[in-house]
Amino acid sequence: MDIRKELGSRPIIMAGAGVFVINDKNEVLLGRRTDNGFWGLPAGSMELGESFEECARRETLEETGLHCGKLIYLDQLSGKDTYYEYPNGDQVYLACCYYVCFDYSGEMKVQEEEVFEQRFFSLDELPENIDPVDSVLFGKLREFLKRSDS
Repeated sequence: MDIRKELGSRPIIMAGAGVFVINDKNEVLLGRRTDNGFWGLPAGSMELGESFEECARRETLEETGLHCGKLIYLDQLSGKDTYYEYPNGDQVYLACCYYVCFDYSGEMKVQEEEVFEQRFFSLDELPENIDPVDSVLFGKLREFLKRSDS
């Protein structure tokens, strides 16, 4: 927020992480965001001194109530295709690491400030309005799941 006071809405690089939480039916957990209505992964920006993995765990817990066990690195996104403008006008280019988690515990809850609905979806029946940045990764997730089944 201090940076935004100085820069306004101009583009900045935002480091973060996200997690594909997968249940025993190979369904992925998505939350419907309150700010733009898109369905997306539990994800968010890093805090000072935090690693990508620590960020992924914290954001998943904050947004879903679930504790991640083992995280498996899936991919990273950065560059010109990760530009995003928030509904408030703030502009970012994302530099994010994404993980897959089959090993989770806890009771699902909705963090109402950021997400107003969450549920597991089959990869064959994903909602139409998926966050554009997250949507790029679903092909990589499908490939990963095929390899892990063999």
